[in-house]
Amino acid sequence: MKLVIVESPTKARTISKFLGKNFHVESSFGHVRDLPKSKLGVDVENNFEPQYIIPVKARKNLNLLKKEAKKAEQIILATDEDREGEAIAWHLAQALDLGARDKEQGANVERIVFHEITEKAIKDALAHPREIDIDLVNAQQARRILDRLVGYKLSPFLWQKVARGLSAGRVQSVAVRLIADREEEIEKFVKQEYWSITASLGGGFDAKLIKIGEKTLEKFDIKNEEDAQKIAEEISKNQCVVKSVETKKEKKNPPPPFITSTLQQTASQRIGFSAKQTMMFAQRLYEEGLITYMRTDSLNLSEDALAQAKNFIKENFGEKYSIPEPRKFKTKSKGAQEAHEAIRPTDTSQTPESLKNKLEEKEWRLYNLVWRRFLASQLPEAEVEATKADIASGNYLLRANGARLAFDGFLKVYPLQISENILPELRENEELKTEKVLPEQHFTEPPARYSEATLIKILEKHGIGRPSTYAPTISTIQERGYVEKLEDKKLHPTETGKIVNKILVENFPEIVDIEFTAKIEEEFDEIAEGKKEWVPTIKNFYEPFAKHLEEKYETVKSQKTEEKTGEQCPECGKDLLIKRGRFGKFIACSGFPDCKFTKKIPETPLNIKCPKCVEGDVIRRRSKKGRWFFGCSRYPNCDFISWTLPETQKNATVEK
Repeated sequence: MKLVIVESPTKARTISKFLGKNFHVESSFGHVRDLPKSKLGVDVENNFEPQYIIPVKARKNLNLLKKEAKKAEQIILATDEDREGEAIAWHLAQALDLGARDKEQGANVERIVFHEITEKAIKDALAHPREIDIDLVNAQQARRILDRLVGYKLSPFLWQKVARGLSAGRVQSVAVRLIADREEEIEKFVKQEYWSITASLGGGFDAKLIKIGEKTLEKFDIKNEEDAQKIAEEISKNQCVVKSVETKKEKKNPPPPFITSTLQQTASQRIGFSAKQTMMFAQRLYEEGLITYMRTDSLNLSEDALAQAKNFIKENFGEKYSIPEPRKFKTKSKGAQEAHEAIRPTDTSQTPESLKNKLEEKEWRLYNLVWRRFLASQLPEAEVEATKADIASGNYLLRANGARLAFDGFLKVYPLQISENILPELRENEELKTEKVLPEQHFTEPPARYSEATLIKILEKHGIGRPSTYAPTISTIQERGYVEKLEDKKLHPTETGKIVNKILVENFPEIVDIEFTAKIEEEFDEIAEGKKEWVPTIKNFYEPFAKHLEEKYETVKSQKTEEKTGEQCPECGKDLLIKRGRFGKFIACSGFPDCKFTKKIPETPLNIKCPKCVEGDVIRRRSKKGRWFFGCSRYPNCDFISWTLPETQKNATVEK
């Protein structure tokens, strides 16, 4: 019997379908060894040797794997193909003592990898086993150790100087900085007024003012209402004449297939999924054998996949939708693993419609997105017929733009917003009636807050983190109470987030520096490629960091705030204080730790009655993970909760 070990039970069940009776597939349920939670777990005096332990929750299953391994004539480690998967395979080999087995019984331990869970992919992988790639393991190990050193060394500093329960993380702190910096930009923003002028012309179309005399109009050229009204009046008096009409076809290229970051961004924008949700549903689809591996930064597509797409398009859409050669895309993201594939369906013929009743709704929506995006990448460009008409009005030049979709191409399966605005037939020198001229006031807008999608985009652009880290990073900064998601799904730094960011920027600039963090990611990539050793990489970072941290303990003043409330503790009679904690300010007894009484600072009333019990008031509350929601003041007697204000109070203003 051959024992195949994968990470999850779902993956095990899918793979079992493709293997004969000679194979037995078991799951490791993720990592079987990790650094201990109770201590640093890294020997900084001895080449940063990690002190791995077997977590309590993994022990029972590991004992089962040991029994199965003893009975097996061959053991095949079939964990995921990325660094994390390689590390799990290595830890399994260590925990099951497979190195000793190899020496005693010959080479009967193998490592296999695959991009997708299909019969062909699994059998190809079994035919081409390899050894564990220690360079990939070292890259994962370096990241884990460096993140542990930063987190476990810097967090106690924050406890001492700011508030108990705070924590710092290498990539997470950069993400918080980006959000906090953007909030500061918004707060400092000064809006500017400007005006535009649009004329409604005979024939039922509009034209915008683009030129005065020989000067092309810039955004801020019309500064106030007085100037705008004067120009509008002059245009109204003049005869409008068509000066030129130009029509041309413009091609719109299809987007490339998904990689991790673009899947997370698009799922957020199109179907409202958080990055965490996207990865959870993508993981399920992968393990069920429906899509290729979802942690990837490569745009490569296999020849089989391209042939499948070509055949499907010809059979279902006809020859005019077939392109002569498969369309291939070049990966632009930093450190991309070109050997990997983009995210695509494993079988193009499995249309979303055919899986409608087989998948959960959210899984289906994500599969539909992946399937359509992949197919669109192999369809022709869309063609838009664009018309530009320049219209003279005395000394003024106006422009009307029209657009008509001439050929849908890839839009047939992957709709994008293309505004069609068809102009009437216009001839050069044709005179037009000016029906109405409208000046319109505008103000410049502050930069937008980051959403999960735009934050992922900026992290990827700067090379911060990798496909496997985007979703956990965004979840972590919210769970730690540094960032909250507003009702419009935009990310906003909390008071705690701003304070922690300020102390890190002022005292540990390298930790929150974008370029420095990106450089470390590149070093991890070099370790993965076997170009760099992991111990010197950690040492070069840690030694100056540890020395710097020691100095800061002495020089940085405490920023803990403790204000008297004027109330006495109901349990011991001592003064109650306002303190700062992980999720902001709260009220606590001054007799801590002897008296552990705490309570929340009362929320500002919203003047909304609870829609469920009518007796209580709707108040803002915070979940254990730090996310704001609305609940009844009579909880637990009334269990009303809502992520948004009750329907009847949609227009009520909530102070953030």
